[in-house]
Amino acid sequence: MTSKISLYTIQFLIIILLTISCSKQEKTEEGIVKINKNGIPVMMSLQEELPKLSTSFINDKKYGVSRFFEKTWSEKNDNVAFLVAKNGQIIYENYMGYANKRTGEMITKEMPLHIASVSKVLTSTAVLMLIDAKKISLNQKLNTIITNFPYADVTIQTLLNHRSGMKNYAYFTFENGNWDKHKTLTNEDIVTVMVEKKIPLETKTDTRFSYCNTNYAMLALVIEKITGLTYAEAMKEMIFAPLGMTNTFVFDITKDRDMIAPSYRGSMEIGIDYLDGIYGDKNIYSTPRDLLKFDKARYAPFFLNPDLLKKVYKGYSYESKGTRNYGLGVRLIEWKKGETFYYHNGWWHGNTSCFINLRKEKVTMIVLSNKYTKKTYQTKQLAALFGDYPFKLDDNGED
Repeated sequence: MTSKISLYTIQFLIIILLTISCSKQEKTEEGIVKINKNGIPVMMSLQEELPKLSTSFINDKKYGVSRFFEKTWSEKNDNVAFLVAKNGQIIYENYMGYANKRTGEMITKEMPLHIASVSKVLTSTAVLMLIDAKKISLNQKLNTIITNFPYADVTIQTLLNHRSGMKNYAYFTFENGNWDKHKTLTNEDIVTVMVEKKIPLETKTDTRFSYCNTNYAMLALVIEKITGLTYAEAMKEMIFAPLGMTNTFVFDITKDRDMIAPSYRGSMEIGIDYLDGIYGDKNIYSTPRDLLKFDKARYAPFFLNPDLLKKVYKGYSYESKGTRNYGLGVRLIEWKKGETFYYHNGWWHGNTSCFINLRKEKVTMIVLSNKYTKKTYQTKQLAALFGDYPFKLDDNGED
């Protein structure tokens, strides 16, 4: 595992140098989009450092965060990678447990873990960058990009905000012998099954919110169609390499199954199955430190044009009363009193993940575990230490 991860690091360094030397800025009406030599938008690091935290502030918050960690992750057999930062500066981090029991490798700050549905945050970012660069538009019909796509009213936006009305591929490929489970399912296969088996929509497009992994599997295909690269290549070229995310990659089931950190339920290792070839909704491996680089870069002045950025962090589903909503690649909780809470959780096999972005306070919280546990989702409680968020430090449960 270690040697292959080192190879990823070397490849990243080469691509970073090429990105810096061969990229250019294209001025648009809204701002500046960074375009590389292949005509693809690339994400740039924040050039101006955010205000430096005082020692007293760091010590104060570190005390509260470390107490939470020690109380929550107290068992010796817990597996976790945990980080809390403000203004891009790490306040507290901790890594414990096995990345791979068979090899004896431990979880460290450099060890990539499966980030499950937190992958959607990165997939949506790549799509939004393509929108910002005028390669596609939010309201563009999906069948103008994927020509055999069967649902006429589905747009890029209804994929991003989970209002497409499509069914979950994990269910409709499993049912009625629609797919041979001995064969690895691909993103293209999902479309083929929808067409050949005449899979109906679950609900009429853009009538209600329904969280569905199929949406982001389709967005990965959009990225491939527009860039002319594989999803893995595009994510590396657009986001991972420019930001120096050297321990982040898209899992390739044909090449990487022997080098990844497996996941566990209790002491049992969970194997790979026919759904593990699908990407966009999942299948990114990363570390808290790499994800912090990504989150910090989203504060760059020209990350996205201001109008598009506002659309990312607004809710789109109000047909039912409640505080929970979904933007464009981000979950949010909107209270009558208090700041809007932005986050995304994940769960795939034994992997659980939590990515919290307190935008007003510029606080980032990232928790990854390759051993199934709901403790990961309790991290939201820490928001109360940094701003006006109505959480209590004894809340429990999964969001």
